[in-house]
Amino acid sequence: MLNVGSLKEGFVLDHIKAGKSMEIYKYLGLDKLDCQVAIIKNAKSSKMGRKDIIKIECPIDVINLDILGYVDHNITVNIIHDSTIVDKKQLTLPKSIKNVLKCKNPRCITSIEQELDHIFYLTDEVKQVYRCKYCEEKFTN
Repeated sequence: MLNVGSLKEGFVLDHIKAGKSMEIYKYLGLDKLDCQVAIIKNAKSSKMGRKDIIKIECPIDVINLDILGYVDHNITVNIIHDSTIVDKKQLTLPKSIKNVLKCKNPRCITSIEQELDHIFYLTDEVKQVYRCKYCEEKFTN
């Protein structure tokens, strides 16, 4: 049995689709933070079969919940204070995301004006479609 210590202050990202934890690590920029991070991949889950879990010991305002909502809005965010879960946040798809996605349209103003923010708006919640604010280009992975 694997045992990862409990957190005093921080948060636990739970119910991450198996194999997605490293993508979330990159999107959140956790490699640039000076905090403890534990990644558990392919943990057994009665609800999901397999799941990933990320434990982060740092203040909650350090992470961008919109990025998490975009990557996987089914993730549960458990907020830890004094080694106890004090709040659970359910994520939703963000209405807009800034500087997470890059517009791939070569005629978009963002490809010319390098300092311009890349902003995408949610245009279809069911199909999870995001479009560029400037050129309306649909984002595709």
